Amino acid sequence: MSQRLRDRFVTVDESLALGDWMVTITKPRSAEELISEADFDLDERLPYWADLWPSAAVLAEQVLARARPTWRTLELGCGLGLASLAARRRGLDVLATDYYEDALRFAELNATQNGVAPLATRHADWRQWPADLVDFDLILGADILYERPMGTLVAEVLGQALAQGGRAWISDPGRVGAETFLERCAPLGLRTRRRNVPHPADPDRRIALYTVTRASDD
Repeated sequence: MSQRLRDRFVTVDESLALGDWMVTITKPRSAEELISEADFDLDERLPYWADLWPSAAVLAEQVLARARPTWRTLELGCGLGLASLAARRRGLDVLATDYYEDALRFAELNATQNGVAPLATRHADWRQWPADLVDFDLILGADILYERPMGTLVAEVLGQALAQGGRAWISDPGRVGAETFLERCAPLGLRTRRRNVPHPADPDRRIALYTVTRASDD
């Protein structure tokens, strides 16, 4: 798989220290080089997956510090896979999902080359959420609220996929979809709590980390 991806993409490696774990993420050289007018005209698709966003590092650090190995875990919009890799390193059973098949391939590659257990992946569309992807103890999402419609879709997926007694961790740097996300959670019976978390490599940079639970679990 590694060679096939490298034949199709110009790739670069980006390394990041998360505690005592030095993780190296292989990614396309430039997300802008992957923009397709045809894909955008079809469904406003943009290759957000191809960047290693600061929110992913914050979420990965949260997973390493706080996730329990017994939690059945789902990542939404996994992109290059950093949060899912952290979950595998922590010993969690995790399913990494994305709208882009290429993102899933890079996430699998990154799991392999960072020495974590093989990563289960699946293509998933938030607009038509698979009926069998439900009852997750932990749902992860890093920088997935790019546009206002995404805020609504993410909230609705959480409403369908989150187990009773479960929680979601959504990290966000202040995207426009965050407001819509918060507005939509309440009518779905989801309670949100926010705290601002420093980036592991830049303590002066703060990322919002939302914890989402079912109000009925309180």
